[in-house]
Amino acid sequence: MRIEITSKQITITDTMRTKVEERFQKLEKLQVPLINPHCIITKEPKGVKVEATINVPNGQIFAHAENDDLYKAIGQLFQKIERQLTKYIHKSEAARAKNNGKDMCRNGDISGEAIEEPEIEIESDAEIKLNKEFAA
Repeated sequence: MRIEITSKQITITDTMRTKVEERFQKLEKLQVPLINPHCIITKEPKGVKVEATINVPNGQIFAHAENDDLYKAIGQLFQKIERQLTKYIHKSEAARAKNNGKDMCRNGDISGEAIEEPEIEIESDAEIKLNKEFAA
C-alpha cells in the first residue's frame, strides 16, 4: 500500500513517516481495503494538526486531530479512524433501518392499534391458602 504524506510549514522526517506508516499497517489488520490513503500534517499556532483521508469501497473516511505534540496528534487521529472503520465494517450487520416499526406498519405486518388483553379472574388470598397443602 502506498501512503501519501504531505505537510504544510513543516518538514517530514523519517521518524514521522515511519510512525504514520506503522499506524496504517495496524489498520490493515481490520481487513478493509484502504484505497489511496492520504495524510496531511500542518503546523499551526496552537500546535500540530494532522488530517487523514482514506477511500474505502462505497465510501470515504476522514478524520483530523490537533495537539501540541505531533505523536499524540497522530495517535488521536488513528483512534478516530479505527473507530470509523469498525463502524464501517459492522454497518451491514446493523438492521435498524430495515426492521424498524414504521416499515412493518406500512407493509401490514403489524397494525398501529392497541391490543386488548383478556381479563384474568384473580382468586382471593383466603381461597389460595385453603387450596395449598403444607408439608409438615
